[in-house]
Amino acid sequence: MNIINFTPVPALIGGLILGLASVLLLISNGKIAGISGIAKGMFNSPDKAWRMFFIVGLILGGFGYHTLTSEELKTENILNIDLKLIIAAILVGSGTALGNGCTSGHGICGLSRRTKRSFVATCVFMAFGMLTVYLEKLF
Repeated sequence: MNIINFTPVPALIGGLILGLASVLLLISNGKIAGISGIAKGMFNSPDKAWRMFFIVGLILGGFGYHTLTSEELKTENILNIDLKLIIAAILVGSGTALGNGCTSGHGICGLSRRTKRSFVATCVFMAFGMLTVYLEKLF
């Protein structure tokens, strides 16, 4: 296995920021920082404002990272959407609905709260992620 882009410091900083944001959201609002639940609530929940700010903050954080690190932002990849990407998005959306949460909700918040459901869900996410990488190499 060749590690092409090994970036431990930005990964550590990003993990610390995610953990801090999750804790602050739980303490301030009593809400779990699961992105699929936050996004879903933007359409059918009375507390849309903080959800919108959270999602906008995620997007601006990505742009901020590129600005601070002077890495080139490749917008041509955003405009060139592949059929596999559309199918993957549908599968991920279906999986988060079926699993009643996403990797951030179960993997970050659920595991830190030691819920059995989140442990099982995270194991399933990881297993299928590994299987997907393995199958991608075959085809």
